[in-house]
Amino acid sequence: MSGVDRRVEVILSLRTLLLVAGAVALAAALFTIRSAIVLVFFAFFLALVFEYPTRALMRRAHVGRGLAATTVVLGFVVLLLGIGTALVVPLVDDLAQFLRSLPEIVESLQESRAFRWVRESGLADEAEQGAADLAGRIPGTVGGFFGLVGEALTTALVLFTVTFLALFLVIEMPKLREAAASVLMPETADRVIGVFEQITRTISRWAVGALVVAIVAGTVQGLTAALLGSSYALALGLIAGLLDLIPNIGATIAAFILVPVIFAEEGPVKAVIMLAVIIAYQQVENNLVAPTVMGRATNISAFLVILGVLVFGTLLGVLGALVAVPVTASIQIILREVTADRRARVAAAKRAGEAGGAVGGSPPAVAPADA
Repeated sequence: MSGVDRRVEVILSLRTLLLVAGAVALAAALFTIRSAIVLVFFAFFLALVFEYPTRALMRRAHVGRGLAATTVVLGFVVLLLGIGTALVVPLVDDLAQFLRSLPEIVESLQESRAFRWVRESGLADEAEQGAADLAGRIPGTVGGFFGLVGEALTTALVLFTVTFLALFLVIEMPKLREAAASVLMPETADRVIGVFEQITRTISRWAVGALVVAIVAGTVQGLTAALLGSSYALALGLIAGLLDLIPNIGATIAAFILVPVIFAEEGPVKAVIMLAVIIAYQQVENNLVAPTVMGRATNISAFLVILGVLVFGTLLGVLGALVAVPVTASIQIILREVTADRRARVAAAKRAGEAGGAVGGSPPAVAPADA
């Protein structure tokens, strides 16, 4: 009996091979320039943040888009530089002192009864070693921070690039919208521009609101730490404000930092006061400050917020976690628009079914036949 030939021949056309090779080359190119893509992403995000302030300045001052965009973007940069110049030296000194004192703070926590479970679990040794490593990396003086010239120049170059990319994007935004609309059918173009306007409004409102809420959170918690006698009140306020930018979980993370520090410095009574202030402020923020300042800018569920923080934090690091809310809200807007027609058809079908049932009524019951 002759053997069965089980060979399988796969025939690939030249066009298929070229498409596969092109896709691989494109993926390799995108991977190579991934840093530039991230910069462009954040620049476009900032451009959307500055879009509504630019429009407001154009309406009120009756100036052109170029002048309005330049005023808004560079004004924001000058404001940040002014605040940084006024606060950077005491803030860096306070933060450096706080980081250098971490080993002593951890050791003090280990010796307390309230944190005995940490020592018994074995986490204390790891925390102490991590704090010592972190403290060892801190230069001895404020000047040591400014001695890191290479890193400072690299960071400045990145910020300069992102800022001016955002500026040019804001200036060219109407042309970009027109270019996108020119290749779409009129009805589709109107829908795309409508979605773009919703996304721009959402991101602008979120950015302004998040900044205001973070400043309020940092001020309240830093001032509380100062009133309780903490030597690191400025650094703790900065930490609380920055972490408050991370939605839902940022305040909780801040509490896990601020309360142990106050406990180590001032004892359990003031630590409980600090915890009570954080909890009370979080309730006020969630129910009064955030709704008043930000309104319903994002309007997404807490589950999607946390999911967005996890996903974008993994992809883009800390900055990804910070922009997770507006990006997730933008994705939700796009999905809502894409599925609008189908949802309308489904709703119409349900209404038709309910109307038919109401008109026809229930079918009459059939009596059982006599035996």
